[in-house]
Amino acid sequence: MTRNGWLQLALYVLALLAVTKPLGVYMARVFSGEKTFLDRPLRPVERTIYRLCRVDPEEEQTWKTYTIAMLLFSLVSMLVLYLIERTQGLLPFNPQKFGAVAPDLAWNTAASFTTNTNWQAYSGESTMSYLTQMAGLAFHNFTSAATGIVLAIALIRGISRREAKTLGNFWVDLVRCCLYLLLPLCLVGSLVLVSQGVVQNLAPYTKATLVEPQGKQTEQSIAQGPVASQEIIKELGTNGGGFMNANSADPFENPTPLSNFLEMLAIFSLGSGLTYTLGRMTGNPKHGWAVFAAMLILFLAGFSILWWAEASGNPNLSLPGGNLEGKEVRFGITNSALFATITTDASCGAINGWHDSFTPLGGMIPLLNIMLGEIIFGGVGSGLYGMLVMVILTVFIAGLMVGRTPEYLGKKIESKDVKMAMLYALIFALSILVLSAWGSVVKPGLAGLNNQGPHGLSEIVYAYTSATGNNGSAFAGLSVNTLWYNVTLGIAMLIGRFFMIIPMMAIAGNLAAKKIAPPSAGTFPVHTPLFVGLLLGVILIVGALTFFPVLSLGPIVEHFLMKAGTLF
Repeated sequence: MTRNGWLQLALYVLALLAVTKPLGVYMARVFSGEKTFLDRPLRPVERTIYRLCRVDPEEEQTWKTYTIAMLLFSLVSMLVLYLIERTQGLLPFNPQKFGAVAPDLAWNTAASFTTNTNWQAYSGESTMSYLTQMAGLAFHNFTSAATGIVLAIALIRGISRREAKTLGNFWVDLVRCCLYLLLPLCLVGSLVLVSQGVVQNLAPYTKATLVEPQGKQTEQSIAQGPVASQEIIKELGTNGGGFMNANSADPFENPTPLSNFLEMLAIFSLGSGLTYTLGRMTGNPKHGWAVFAAMLILFLAGFSILWWAEASGNPNLSLPGGNLEGKEVRFGITNSALFATITTDASCGAINGWHDSFTPLGGMIPLLNIMLGEIIFGGVGSGLYGMLVMVILTVFIAGLMVGRTPEYLGKKIESKDVKMAMLYALIFALSILVLSAWGSVVKPGLAGLNNQGPHGLSEIVYAYTSATGNNGSAFAGLSVNTLWYNVTLGIAMLIGRFFMIIPMMAIAGNLAAKKIAPPSAGTFPVHTPLFVGLLLGVILIVGALTFFPVLSLGPIVEHFLMKAGTLF
């Protein structure tokens, strides 16, 4: 844990603070229909899209209609991606002549990218054609990210509106998010990445003659393609699915320290900006900053533990410099630990080092980050609405402590709101624990293990946690391109995305219909250090303690075995 490492962390936090307010203000203007500097070139395009799709931009939807529109859009786009994968051998932009993707893998991948999980049970450069990467996967990188953002905006509207029946229009929000937010940022971001050396072309793979032939192998195939355009939305939209199998450890995806820094900043930027959007749209900027502070504290705590664990290394091995196994030497321990913390705090799943090779406690932090619900800045949109569910539980508990009806920004929190919030939390926990338990006792689940004992359990639990949490990273020692894992992980992804959205939207609709009561002497303020502390306590109780038994059987036991020198 060096001085240079602390300096890098400080620069990252300062950069994140610098982009939070501008992005938050801009998103508030976009989703409030206010004028932006992009109106002149993009407004005609927006109107044309509405006419072609027969959308009335002035018509708003109830929470049920908004949710149904989102579900139908996701279903249709998932089916289209599945068909593209299954027919890619017949389609153009396939210079490597890849054949059809297997049915179970196509199902898994379609569910993965539709839900913003971007779990990859395949090697991208040897499985997917350029058309599948661009028209299938990259398309979902935009739309799944936009879906998460607009759902968070719908919840913010539910909090800010009074005696309202509607939460906006899903189709309008989706179009504006892609057109005014994601596309402009990605256009600039992809060019910046190209300037750093990230590849962007449609050329066939290059054949290079080996200097030292290995048996009959005399040449190597160097993969390339439209990488930069997918790389930026992969990080900005917290998607995480890499064009290359090595993801952001590959020099064609992440070639320099600057590209590494910018990719990490992109992962948190929109999630961080949405906290300011929350404060601005609800008329309480201090509350937005309080939510930001809670997220930042959890992020710094997780990174510090992970960095310490990896810098300490394995005490049984006399190796200088800590645990370098599974890490790209260009980035070292500090940037590998920082990237791992960021990508699992958000539902990104991109990696620049192998989490499976981390020390037991180092590997536990990415796992725990996802188990907390990825609310630490989180996936774009999903992190904020997950955090707001925890906020509702916090003000409910605070109300019980003082013996008065809980309130949140002037709205009374009633039994229906708390029931929906607890349903949201229970669905998440049940999906992870039930599927992990099932996978750890049946032959198809155990067949994929690369390790036995507590680390093998961690591999299985991480897979289902990552899928349900829509993260996509993995303890890659587990072989998951099997019928069992492709099907069950696909189910976990759909549960973690859509089953949890329904109670969240019900909360939004219920809050929108309520009156706003003026604050009184008994009102619990939601912008103070006391609120931040209580919120952190609720998050740790609901998230960490729920999964403490399985963490004890996995990484915690493995840590003590490592200390005793009995791991190997």
